[in-house]
Order: sequence, then C-alpha cells, then structure tokens
Amino acid sequence: MGNQAKLTAGGKDFDYPVLSGSIGPDVIDIRKLYGQTGMFTYDPGFTSTASCESALTYIDGDEGVLLHRGYPIGQLAENSSFMEVSYLLLNGELPSKTELDEFDRTITRHTMLHEQLMSFYKGFRRDAHPMAIMCGVVGALSAFYHDSTDIADPVHRRISSHRLIAKMPTIAAAAYKYSVGQPFLYPDNSLSYTGNFLRMTFGVPAEEYEVVPAVEKAMDRIFILHADHEQNASTSTVRLAGSSGANPFACIAAGIACLWGPAHGGANEAALEMLKEIGRPERIPEYIERAKDKNDPFRLMGFGHRVYKNYDPRATVMQKTVREVFDALKVNDPLFETALRLEEIALSDPYFIEKKLFPNVDFYSGIILSAIGFPTTMFTALFALARTVGWVAQWNEMISDPGQKIGRPRQLYTGPAQRDYLPVDKR
Repeated sequence: MGNQAKLTAGGKDFDYPVLSGSIGPDVIDIRKLYGQTGMFTYDPGFTSTASCESALTYIDGDEGVLLHRGYPIGQLAENSSFMEVSYLLLNGELPSKTELDEFDRTITRHTMLHEQLMSFYKGFRRDAHPMAIMCGVVGALSAFYHDSTDIADPVHRRISSHRLIAKMPTIAAAAYKYSVGQPFLYPDNSLSYTGNFLRMTFGVPAEEYEVVPAVEKAMDRIFILHADHEQNASTSTVRLAGSSGANPFACIAAGIACLWGPAHGGANEAALEMLKEIGRPERIPEYIERAKDKNDPFRLMGFGHRVYKNYDPRATVMQKTVREVFDALKVNDPLFETALRLEEIALSDPYFIEKKLFPNVDFYSGIILSAIGFPTTMFTALFALARTVGWVAQWNEMISDPGQKIGRPRQLYTGPAQRDYLPVDKR
C-alpha cells in the first residue's frame, strides 16, 4: 500500500489509499467514500475519475504521448500494420511471424457476412447515413451469430472478437455501396485487410480493381491511428454496456452510436467542411481573424484536442502520409494547398502557439480520405471500423477483470423534494 490521501468531511478525517499505475498520475481510491461519509464525489463527464484499471493504452496529453501496450504510436504507424496492432491490443504482445500469419488467416476467413444479413441492407432508405446502417447491422449480428455470445466462455469471446474485427470492413463497405446504388462486392481472401476493404468499397464487378500501394498504406495507417484511444466516450460506452453482461455485438453497436456524435467521431468531417468553406489559400488570413474573434461563430476545426495539449502524436505521421497519397494519386486540389498553408500559419502564429491549437489527426485524415474518394458521410464509419479493435480489446479486458462492476454513476439531485399528488380538479 502506498501513501494515503486525507479527506476531512463533517468534522471527521478519513484516509483513502493512493494507487499508482506503471506510468501516469496516481489515483485516490474512493470506493469506500460513500459507505464511510454518506457522500458522493461530483465529476461531470468523469474527467477526474478513473473508471477502470486498464493495461491497453496510455495517453499523456501534455507531452503528446500515445502508447499501445507500451509502444509509441509513431513507431507503430511507421513500421507496423493494422493487423499487427490489432493482435498487440488483443493479446498484449507483438506477434511472431507465425502468430501474425495465423491471426491474419483467421480474420480473413471471417470477413464474409451471412447472406441474409446482406438483405438486411435493403430495408434502409438509399439516402440513409452509413452510421445509421452500421448501428443497425452490427446490432443485428447477434441475431445471426448467437453461437458465440456466451460472454463467460473465453473461446466464445475470442470468436466474437475475431468476427467483429473481420466483418466490420465488409459492413462499412456495403453501407457505402448501398448509398451509391452499386452492387455489393464479396471479400477477396487474396488481399490484405485494408486492400480488401478498399476493393469492396471502390471496386465494381465489371472490371478488375487495382489496389494502389500508397493508398493502401495510408488507409492502414489511418486504421492504426484510430485503433484505440483509452477511455474516451465511445469506449466508455462499450464498457458500460458490457458491464451489464450484454453480448459483444450489442456493446459495439452502442459504441458506434456514441461515436456518431459530431464532438467525437465527426471531427474530421467538420475539419474538411471548414477547409471547403475557406476554399482558397488567400482567404486564410480573413478566417484566422474570424477564429480569433470571440463574437464570430466561425471555429477552426481540426486544431487542438481535448486531451493533447501538445502536438497530437498521431498528426505527425499523417502529415507525411498526406503528401504520399497526393503524389500517388496526382491530386491537384486547392483544398490541399489551403490545408498546408493553414498548417504553416497555425504552427507559427503566436495566438495558436499560446492556445496550443496544433493541427490534430482529424485535420489530416479528412484531407486524405477525401483524396482517396470517400464522401464525408463515410468518415465516421471508417473511424468505427478502425476503433472496433480497441472496443473489442477493452471489452475483453473488462469481462476478465475481477474488480469489474456494473456501471452506475451517481448524481447531484436538484429537482423538487417529496410532495403529494393532487387530483386534477385541485390543481
């Protein structure tokens, strides 16, 4: 037991143990607080509360650090693959060549969707948002794969984890195909996880689909950079849903619903819309002045981050990737010029530096996805596809944690105190 934290309440002193993680701030263990004092703590958004113990992902926002199982995100995005990072998050260590091949083969074998599930899509309107379709289809998986929903069985948990990671690209690509009125493409087992997703999204049965290596690499990097991000809103939602014993498909559907919110998953969409609004590099100064004006509703999207008070470590990798994609696809777009100029100004303008408004991962990923050909409505669906592995790893960790309890936040009640009901004619 480490040191203690002392709390004085109602004239009495109470001691609470201080717990230390492997890195990061110490936490005061207040599990006995209510029992001892009859009081709760008040923490809207739980921003000062550790809701669980986790060995998956570590973030230090002030230093701009993001580690998956101890490995820095920059090293993983530069040298690893999404399949390898998925294995690492699920299993705790990087795989050997044999383990990676086996994992890759397992995921590849699970990419097809039940044929009846494909007909599920036809129930949606053509103009349905891909995220609306993703919520519905992922929730429906539990109606098709109930042979792996016994959460107490580690084998079931492993199978459903693999199924979710494998089927998400097929689900997301089909959501896109449905919205543009093109036929669904079945997975091709000869392609990589990411190459397969690109083909299912942009390929057509009438001709051979050519996977562009630079695009495949960029997409794989985007997946790695979004794989997990500690206890954010959607991950906490997955854990909270899972704490009731809900099946994994339902938990991931809940995560997708939370991610859909513009403050969480929709940020790269917002960043791209902002660049379109600015339009040309020469209009940047005018918009920067507007961003500094407190009375102007215009906001610079894709700058700054709630957690990172430094340069977003994921943005550094993306910055380089933008150039690789544009060179490979020979993109000549004023949007790109505007983005680069805006980035340059933001990194040198005292106002931005003082307020720590650095370009974040959403700023770059929006431009890259747009160049590859994704409509903005698909951005959040891609985020959900990549984050599925993090959600699944967090869910598995929670189920195996002996200290895990059903989630039950408390409240500060400010409504009327008890009063008596009056019949309608007396009111």
